[in-house]
Parts: sequence; C-alpha cells; structure tokens
Amino acid sequence: MTETDVSTLADVETWSGKGRHDENFPVGSRLIARRHREPIHRYYSFARNADDIADSASLSAQQKIDRLDIMEDVLLGHRQTGSPSAAALRASLSRTGITSKHATDLLVAFRQDATKLRYATVEELHHYCRYSAVPVGRYVLDVHGESSDCHAPSDALCTSLQIINHIQDCATDLAELDRCYLPQALLAQFGASIEDLRRPDETAALRRVFMALLEQVDRMNLEASALPKAVRDRRLRAETAIICGLATRLTKRLTRNDPLAKRVKLQPADAVFSVLAAAPNLL
Repeated sequence: MTETDVSTLADVETWSGKGRHDENFPVGSRLIARRHREPIHRYYSFARNADDIADSASLSAQQKIDRLDIMEDVLLGHRQTGSPSAAALRASLSRTGITSKHATDLLVAFRQDATKLRYATVEELHHYCRYSAVPVGRYVLDVHGESSDCHAPSDALCTSLQIINHIQDCATDLAELDRCYLPQALLAQFGASIEDLRRPDETAALRRVFMALLEQVDRMNLEASALPKAVRDRRLRAETAIICGLATRLTKRLTRNDPLAKRVKLQPADAVFSVLAAAPNLL
C-alpha cells in the first residue's frame, strides 16, 4: 500500500491482539463502578489502537502519522469513518461531556513515536510521558468527577508506569523498532551505549542506568502513594491503591532482575499482595 491512499481505507486501525489484560495494571476492572467502566474501556480501546499503529513494524513513519491523523479526525467529528475505536470514543465523550484533550494528547505521543527514535535527556523522556501516560490518569479522574487535587499524584503514577514499561521493553523496542527511550545522557554518564541493549545480558554500566531511572521511579511511586487518599470515589480509591502497589512491586523486581535476559513482569503473588494492601481503602 502506498502512503497516498490511506484516506481511502475503511479502517486505519491495525490491532496487535493486545488487550486490557496484557497491561501491567488493571484497566477499568470490576472494582470500578459499572457506569464508569464503559467510558474507560472506550478510551483504552482508542489508546490501544493508536499505540498499535505507532508500534507497527510494517508501516512507514508517514503512514503511521497519516493513520493517526485519521483517528483524530474521526474522534473530533471531522470525518465519520476510518477508525471504529475513535468513533466509539467520540460517542462516549458526547455522553459523558469529558474533553477530547485526553485523547488528542495521546496522539501527540504516538506521532512522536513514529518519528523520534532517541531521547537525549531525562527531561525529554518526561516530556514524552506528559503526553503518552499522564492523560490516561487524568481521563479516569474526570470520568469519576475527581478534583484537580488528584492530578499531581496521578501524574506521578502514570509516569512511573510508563518508565517501568520502557525499561521492561528496552531490548525489544530497539530490536523491533530501532527505538530507545533510555536517555542518551544517562547512558553516557555511566559508560553504557545503546548497542548494549542488543546483548543477551545487561552490562554493569547498563545496570547503573537502570538503577538511576528506577531511583526516579521510586520517588514517583512515593508521590503516587498519596493518590488513593485524595480520591473520593471509594471503588476508584481501591483500584488506584492496587495500581500503586503493583508499580512498587514491579519496580522492586526490576531492581533485582535483568530485563535483557528475560522480560521482568509481575507474578500472581504481586497481585495478591497488592490487593491485600489495598483492602483498607475499601472502608
């Protein structure tokens, strides 16, 4: 397919097969009130499909951007067809009255994924997270009618989860997409290189890079721990407490395990302990 005929596609989405249950954290789980689940699932479907376009190994950068532009046009009502998930989210936003900005901000990050393959500094990485992760938490808060007092700890939690995911997938991102989110300044500081990510095991220098990022993530997790107390909705309070627990436990796993040797992920016990720790938030 040429880059000029994307506008004629009935559906620009290229679903990878990944779903809500493939994430590190619950997405609109049964803990959430039924009336709030549908809007969250609609948003997740939109985000998942846009992310799959940005991460496609078969589309060129321009094809990705063209498809993401069509998703935005459908979302904003400038066209009616081309992206089923955007159309479904548009209808959901119309019912809830929530701003489309949380979705269009995501598209800023996904367009950036199409063209930006390296990150020079930690600040650049955080700026990316401002669009790739922060809007997710803000949207969920708006669905529940929460106040802006929740924004700072929610932003910290979402950024933590995003950087955790970057560390988890650092080897596959480079191998499959030639994309590296690890800040080049940090790699240089510890004597590591992007090419180290192609090795079967981490080097000592790369471990220092991971630990420096995870120390930042630890601080974000600490800030995020205030979120359950700030949330008014009892069921959302429980879910955010569980997610905070999962973020902390996954951070600890990454401090002890090599993400190059094997993908570091949560284990069933992590979910159990996070749920138990969150139990007081149900009261």
